Amino acid sequence: MEYDVVIIGAGPAGYVAAIRAGQVGLKTAIIEKIYMGGMCLNWGCIPTKALLESAKVFNKVKVAEEFGVDGIEVDKLSFNWEKAKARSNRISRKLSGGVSYLLKKNGVDVISGTAKLGADHTILVDDKIITAKNIIIATGSKPKAMDKSLSNAPIVEMEKLFELELIPENIVVTGNHVSSVEMAQFFKLIGKKVTLIANSDYFMAGLDDYLITTVTKKLKSENIDLILNAYPEKFENGEIHIGGFNIKCDLLVNCNSRKAIFPESEIPLELTERGFIKTSDSFETSIKGVYAIGDVSGKSFVAHVASAQGIHIINFIKGIKGNFDSTTYPINMYTIPEMSQIGMTEQAIKDEGIEYKISEFPLSVNGKAMIEGNTEGFIRMISDKKYGQILGIQIVAANATDMIAEAGAFMNLEATIYDVAKTIHAHPTVSEIYMEAGFEAIDKAIHL
Repeated sequence: MEYDVVIIGAGPAGYVAAIRAGQVGLKTAIIEKIYMGGMCLNWGCIPTKALLESAKVFNKVKVAEEFGVDGIEVDKLSFNWEKAKARSNRISRKLSGGVSYLLKKNGVDVISGTAKLGADHTILVDDKIITAKNIIIATGSKPKAMDKSLSNAPIVEMEKLFELELIPENIVVTGNHVSSVEMAQFFKLIGKKVTLIANSDYFMAGLDDYLITTVTKKLKSENIDLILNAYPEKFENGEIHIGGFNIKCDLLVNCNSRKAIFPESEIPLELTERGFIKTSDSFETSIKGVYAIGDVSGKSFVAHVASAQGIHIINFIKGIKGNFDSTTYPINMYTIPEMSQIGMTEQAIKDEGIEYKISEFPLSVNGKAMIEGNTEGFIRMISDKKYGQILGIQIVAANATDMIAEAGAFMNLEATIYDVAKTIHAHPTVSEIYMEAGFEAIDKAIHL
């Protein structure tokens, strides 16, 4: 059978591309080996954020008395891992089912099996041979395996986290970026002893230094032990040995840096130095008409960028040309409080020699934040001194991951501090901090 587009992998990159292809009239098939919705819907973005939300509610209940709620005996509260998992699984199943429905609705053929790239734009799926004018590889990535010296350690991969029947007391998380911090905080929120080992010197790479400092201070304030630029050496007598000292470990959670998952191929795909599929600016591989998007290309490891790449590729195939701008996508952390960033970091602005101004406004004087009891955080806006154009925004707030979308709109429109200041925000809302930051950049914040 011949298709206009065949997509390998049904994660956020693949299924969004498939749905869009079906919408614009391309004959489309998507091949998925195991998980409809990919890592994101099955053990990544959605289920882990559901767990974090359960942990946040667990901790919010502890301060219910401050809000006038009596009758809760805090010392009798406990976190029910099985119920939290069940809730997370319900959400994942519903969303995964929704993806299957949308693929069917838009006329996309769903093929179950393992794909192998053949010559002349052929794809082998078990005993079937498919041909396609355009092939999109969207097979994702996974954390790098732990060193063999730790083969006897109680390691759990994120894919298997939800199979655990209980969570032990002493947790060690390894990793350098957002997911490792989120998981470390989750385990701490439910009352576990947590150590986070960042096994390189690029902890939270890509974040503004100011946010990295904020994250580091937050972990310290929560008594989460953070060990930088180190790697677990061996596991012995219930302890991880690292750098000359030992850490008690009942569970070692692998959130390491990611490596690409490739489909088997009869044709050579050119790779980057880091081991991802090398692509052009239009996401085309070294083979004409074969594209790679999402994690497998190594250009980004977040679902929303993968989905945007999928739409971009389908537009490209349909003849709609355009540049993919990856500078205005948000980086989100679903911690307490949430943290989010968009645009240039302060260091990147310095490196380009741009004269800039930083305006900051704290949540501690925001009415809505006080009402909700979420006064920890701030907005930090970096603007060009000459024209006032917004170059980057960082937010630490309970709903920072939602609020950052407004920053994205400002930046896509190349808005200035004057545009931000004159945008009217409803009162009381936490989003009023945008207006305050705008006025602070011009002269002085109204309520500070």
